[in-house]
Amino acid sequence: MNGLQETTFNNGRLALDEINGQQTTDSHLMSDGNKTTRITRTDLGLMPLPPATDTFQPIAHNELVDAIDEALSLRRFHITRSEFAASPDGMKLFGLLEINAVFDGIRFAVGLRNSNDKSMRLGMVAGYRVTVCDNMMFKGDFNPLLAKHTKGLDLIESVSIGIDRIHRGFEPLKRAIETKRLITITDDDARILIYQAFIENKFPISLIKTVHQNYFEPEWEDFQDRSLWSLENAFTESFKSLNPLTQYKTTAKLGRFIAPLIKDSLRASASFVATAADDENEGGAWQ
Repeated sequence: MNGLQETTFNNGRLALDEINGQQTTDSHLMSDGNKTTRITRTDLGLMPLPPATDTFQPIAHNELVDAIDEALSLRRFHITRSEFAASPDGMKLFGLLEINAVFDGIRFAVGLRNSNDKSMRLGMVAGYRVTVCDNMMFKGDFNPLLAKHTKGLDLIESVSIGIDRIHRGFEPLKRAIETKRLITITDDDARILIYQAFIENKFPISLIKTVHQNYFEPEWEDFQDRSLWSLENAFTESFKSLNPLTQYKTTAKLGRFIAPLIKDSLRASASFVATAADDENEGGAWQ
């Protein structure tokens, strides 16, 4: 699949592209050298794998990524860039697989997590990378695929189901991005949301001043507008200072924090349209 291609969805187009037909392995994850380690896809095969038991089946990190890669290929997608963060013992893995699907300055991606120390289930989630600033974002938690490491787990089938769910989620994710760009917020509302995120939802409190500055004095021209989109990127820009595993977890948490705001906005818009239609119909009856 060479050159520029595109796939059509119900309400728009999602361009498919590639960079010289090759995967980009450059990574922008930061490591503190103690809690997490930044690794490449080649390193995945070197991660230790504990023995299986009657109730627990470990999943090799490289086999998981290979299965995702194959499932994407069957759906005309391929990985253009990948980055991974592992715990020092190699038991826990988070990753971001950017794919050849782009939309208006956004590259869509698959977020993944895996654990061979029984600390969390295998999971995947839809995500994206903001091209201008390289900020990554997840739709929410790792829900499209949540599988226990049981002895009877069929990795290929589980990954295939997860990729199908993520693929179907690209169009809603695209609409959510458009909505966030349209949702304008007052300065006072922005301060309240920042307060709620850090004080009530327990985001890393050390970042509160950075988020405030990123929003009210943005470095990037794309985020000058006072919108939910700009606020989201004020958060994700600050997350770059976190160690990789914390960055992934906090980014997923941000997706859960923002999702209700989008739903409320869409619900309000639908209510306004319905009310306007009713008013128009009533007006027509009086003519």
